[in-house]
Amino acid sequence: QVQLVESGGGLVQPGGSLRLSCAASGITFSSYQMNWYRQVPGKERELVASITTNGGPIKYADSVKGRFTISRDNAKNMVYLQMNNLKPEDTAVYYCNAVLWDYYWGQGTQVTVSS
Repeated sequence: QVQLVESGGGLVQPGGSLRLSCAASGITFSSYQMNWYRQVPGKERELVASITTNGGPIKYADSVKGRFTISRDNAKNMVYLQMNNLKPEDTAVYYCNAVLWDYYWGQGTQVTVSS
């Protein structure tokens, strides 16, 4: 059974930081491209960051470049999203996504940026 479990979300003030984690099981993690998406109610899910199997090349949405960093640890079956200088517009549910010839989603973790 494939599972992607996100953690690390929460409430943070503007300018603050959070680190999201995604633990994968049931897949050959090192073979999968890993992505972080986010979604706001009423809007389409947006690709935030993407990392290939060996850690590169890495892609970011223009809105998060210079503030967010995606990384992975294939030995631990983990992918991370370090989010710095958070803004209110970063408020969303963040989802972990694994892609090969199939794809899987986590359940999401809420990030709220507010003073």
